[in-house]
Amino acid sequence: MKKFLIITLILCIGGFAFAQQEIGTPDAERIGIDSAQQLIKEVSVEKFEHDGFWLSSMSSDNGYTTTRLFRGSPLGKQPIPDEEGLNIPDDHVLGTRVDFLRRGYHHFTIFPSRPIPIEGITKTVSLWVAGRNFNHTLVLLIQDFYGRNYEFIMGKLNFMGWQKMTVAIPPAPDDGLSGVVQRSYHYQGNFGIKVMGFRIDCDPMEARGSYYIYFDDLRAETDLFSEHHRDPDDMVDGW
Repeated sequence: MKKFLIITLILCIGGFAFAQQEIGTPDAERIGIDSAQQLIKEVSVEKFEHDGFWLSSMSSDNGYTTTRLFRGSPLGKQPIPDEEGLNIPDDHVLGTRVDFLRRGYHHFTIFPSRPIPIEGITKTVSLWVAGRNFNHTLVLLIQDFYGRNYEFIMGKLNFMGWQKMTVAIPPAPDDGLSGVVQRSYHYQGNFGIKVMGFRIDCDPMEARGSYYIYFDDLRAETDLFSEHHRDPDDMVDGW
């Protein structure tokens, strides 16, 4: 009987200690990473309102492209709360027409006249697209902190009307050198990624005739914690 009581007491104490570790004592290595040092917000990257800012190209052997702005906007697009009441223009969409000269494994690119930086540490990138229900593939082109180029598949364009397409930007490994690096711990500023444009990889069976695609409202979900906690007295590099 005495042994039974001792074993029961040990199990109860052990269970209580385990419960305390799980509920009342968080893992110290995770403190500040997932909550205390993150400020996730949705920000506008590009609303496609500047005529001539976006360009397009493809191999002249395969076809030619035309890119311009059109008045319009996809239904169901929710405004960003921080932009309400600021009267920011949002009246146009970007359209690109491709005229194929022959079938094949072609692609064309749509790119800004200069790279578009995204403030903070980007988690996801989203874009409204009207793909005209073709079996082509949309690819996001970015550049990381070190100027290295990466591409991420956003998805197939085989849908009718407007659809919001989203892709996640994977976090870099702890070494801070490989993968998509968005910051250097040596500096407070000049971190994040840059949008270099988009590539459409064409399905060879549907790369014929004319093809139309429209873009609107490029956004990102980004961690702005470091942006809001910079030292205002720090020196600015780049001289």
